[in-house]
Amino acid sequence: MTAPATAVRSEFRHILLSGAIVGAVTAAAVVLFLLVSRLLSPGIVASVLLMLIVLAGGVAAAFLPGFFAASRTVQGVASAAAIALWGTIVFMAIDIILLRPFKAYPWTWDAIGGGSTWWYLPIWWMLGTFVGWMGAIVTSGRAARGGDPSVRSLALPAVAGGLGAGLGLGLGGLMFMPVAAGAGFVLSLVVFALVVLARKG
Repeated sequence: MTAPATAVRSEFRHILLSGAIVGAVTAAAVVLFLLVSRLLSPGIVASVLLMLIVLAGGVAAAFLPGFFAASRTVQGVASAAAIALWGTIVFMAIDIILLRPFKAYPWTWDAIGGGSTWWYLPIWWMLGTFVGWMGAIVTSGRAARGGDPSVRSLALPAVAGGLGAGLGLGLGGLMFMPVAAGAGFVLSLVVFALVVLARKG
């Protein structure tokens, strides 16, 4: 998937449509994660599959907003952040309408918030917007250097960081493999975004 060599896409309708796509892709990744976690017995195979799903969802949340906004300037990065935010809201609607009524999550998920079903939504709004913002910064930085701004090319370094963290911490028994992979992905993404900002400074 190659980012279009066009002007920044910041039209309100485009932001809503793109965010809806990001939200739907996120929901699909969550549903797939839940299915795998319920159908497979706990073990290395299940952990690796769940880790790959987390990384795929991370790529979508981080880099699709920048792709849809054709992030090349400050305006493009801001548009990507708006797309990411709307994507989290679309996912919230899918979650409330479809996933919650079918009791998709284990009780421990709500127990983290003291029995509340709403504790994670503000966190997801912030995290989803943040990773979309970081991904857009990386996208604009790559394009400014004349590099390949395709989603696949942009995602590879962050995915490598996620895989390294997931396998290292997961196989070492220090952290649940998908959680470690997600944390490694986000940390790698932030580092790459900071490098871009340092070069522009």
